[in-house]
Amino acid sequence: MDLVKRKSARWHTIYSIISAVIEELAIVALVLFVLPLFNINIPLWGLIIILVCFAAYCYVMYRIGHPTISFREVSDPDSIVGSTGIAENELNPEGLIRIHGELWKAVSEAERLEKGSRVIVTGIDGLRLFVRKTD
Repeated sequence: MDLVKRKSARWHTIYSIISAVIEELAIVALVLFVLPLFNINIPLWGLIIILVCFAAYCYVMYRIGHPTISFREVSDPDSIVGSTGIAENELNPEGLIRIHGELWKAVSEAERLEKGSRVIVTGIDGLRLFVRKTD
């Protein structure tokens, strides 16, 4: 399955910022108004630490999730033929290659390929790619 880069998804960034702000406001309301009802008092510095940790969590989740929406799936498996990738381990003659951020099983057509070699896809059979070293 080949992935093609789409235009930047600004809506995802805007949505992520708005939802993080709303969630942080909910945390503030919980700490300031609800927890004192149960005689649980968190000091201001504790609230600040909670908010900073949650903001860091939101940022990491955004960085992990954003690339998944900036690529669209292409339904034609043959469209991967001609793509270039990198050998993730030695291909002698089989191994793994990384193309467009995905790992694929691959078979080297002619020679043994070292880890880190740049390869080009020359054919596909099911979920196995046939590759050769790029010039």
